[in-house]
Amino acid sequence: MMKIMIRLATVEEANLIHKIMLPAFEENRFTDVPSDALNETVSSIEKSLNNGSEKAMLYFMEGVPVGSVRFKINNTSLCFFRLSDIPEARKRGMAKSMILWLENYAGEHEITEIWCRVRSQI
Repeated sequence: MMKIMIRLATVEEANLIHKIMLPAFEENRFTDVPSDALNETVSSIEKSLNNGSEKAMLYFMEGVPVGSVRFKINNTSLCFFRLSDIPEARKRGMAKSMILWLENYAGEHEITEIWCRVRSQI
């Protein structure tokens, strides 16, 4: 059985979030409107985590980080974005597990609404 761990990311793990996000969004590079995720840097992610404007979680499979999602909390609402999984690890229910983790996190923090921010072109 595969060992899975999902947990909040630390500011120091901004590089892991970025490393997972880039290949996850690379397939959108040559679309009519490429994802802004491709323009983000480790330091921009680090800044958002450090100033508390957003949080992130990491998904580990056998100790290897293969998924992430970032989110913001506003009163009783949680907005998630940049749900990312590396292409080699897809089709294993990882995105579903990450969303379930967010739902549990919301419940533990008395958050009553969860929504996803996506590009209007999708």
